Amino acid sequence: MAKGTRAKSGQVAKGSKGGSLRAKPGFRIEKDSMGPMLVPEDALYAASTARGVENFPVSGEPLPREFLRAVGLTKLAAARVNHKLGGLSTKQATVIEQAAQEVVDGTLDIHFPLDVFQTGSMTSTNMNANEVIANRAIELLGGERGSKAIHANDHVNMGQSSNDMMPGAMHVAAVLVITERLQPALKRVQRALNAKAREFEEVVKIGRTHLMDATPVTLGQEFGGYASQMGHGIAHIEATLPHMRELAIGGTAVGTGLNTHPKFGRMVASELTRLTGQRFVEAPDHFEAQAAQDAYVATHGAFKTVAGSLMKIANDIRLLGSGPRCGIGELALPATQPGSSIMPGKVNPVICESVIQVGAQVYGNDVAVGLGSQWGQLDLNVMLPMMTRNFLDSAHLLANVSNLFVDKCITGLEANIDHCEGLIEGSLAMVTALNPKIGYDASAEIAKEAFSTGVTVRSLVVKKKLLTAKQAAKILDPRTMLAPKA
Repeated sequence: MAKGTRAKSGQVAKGSKGGSLRAKPGFRIEKDSMGPMLVPEDALYAASTARGVENFPVSGEPLPREFLRAVGLTKLAAARVNHKLGGLSTKQATVIEQAAQEVVDGTLDIHFPLDVFQTGSMTSTNMNANEVIANRAIELLGGERGSKAIHANDHVNMGQSSNDMMPGAMHVAAVLVITERLQPALKRVQRALNAKAREFEEVVKIGRTHLMDATPVTLGQEFGGYASQMGHGIAHIEATLPHMRELAIGGTAVGTGLNTHPKFGRMVASELTRLTGQRFVEAPDHFEAQAAQDAYVATHGAFKTVAGSLMKIANDIRLLGSGPRCGIGELALPATQPGSSIMPGKVNPVICESVIQVGAQVYGNDVAVGLGSQWGQLDLNVMLPMMTRNFLDSAHLLANVSNLFVDKCITGLEANIDHCEGLIEGSLAMVTALNPKIGYDASAEIAKEAFSTGVTVRSLVVKKKLLTAKQAAKILDPRTMLAPKA
């Protein structure tokens, strides 16, 4: 039976285990080094991918779109380089590039059915890409799928190995998702928080440490702190990018570059730079680039830092907006939806809760990514698809929830100014400003008495003639407590 032809009912081919493989309507028989396999007639993939589909029915979750895009880019760049180096003819390179571009664009995603939890090196996905691109290229030439006029290994995978191309694609995907989606979203959060810091710079409120009353601050100072957190988080992520821009491509099986041109890795990195507008370089040490995934661990660690910042900020906003009458109530949060199926009029801080849940998921993903890096045993890491899935999931979640946080929460926040001022006047922490005038011990006694009697600190020190009303007004003015005095 001719390879790649439509399987007719009743035809038999020898299976990979020596048995008979009976053709079925709607399938064709494709062959790889292990023997023939039934492949759905409408599938662009071939025998190797069909084995992967059969072997890994684990989660039902394919690898992320961002990664498939990166795989398409690396295959496109490789074809161009192989043409320049004389390995592919113009006709071969042209159709491989065109097919790879369709992978980049996402029009062939349906032909990438492999589960995340598959071959640890992603050999299955590399062959999936090779087969899809080869068969699509054959179609573009007017041929028949499975004819191998464009060969998945010899042409599409020329000068490559799963062991260098898949880690390379992981890095390409990471750089692109960070620069195109995550960084812009996080910078939006930072800008929105800075805008609120300016808006609230005159709103004086009580500070809180250990959730207990402390000396006054402005709401603007608190939001400025949040904006600073985001700025540092963005910087932490950016600091990891130089390592992520190093590509393992060119190392082939174990890092030695066997069966590839010595210029291949450098030229593919340059071509990817032209294709994406992001700088990529050949890894200076291919053995590190293929045996380890430290760049993924470091960058995801920066994701975790940002996740923790977002959780703190969202929870603070949630606390400051608690109430509206029986909580802190210093902030008014935008109302987004009814908050209860039984309590009419209740509105909950649901956007903050979404942010917090994303943060928890990123922390969980970080554990998986960190564990994955430990399995770079000897000359290859075998946790690549799981690490890829969790890394891109975190980037995707953080970007989406950051934009949501800006649009549906931060931008619409309002300060309850009168309530903020009222809480300050009743706070026992105001007594701290008396220390330089009457001493710590006397100030502590004032605080105790104010608490037991319900009288304000200001009234008590005047009543006890420790200060005149004019002195009390000056010393206990909360605006004088917002910064160090010369």
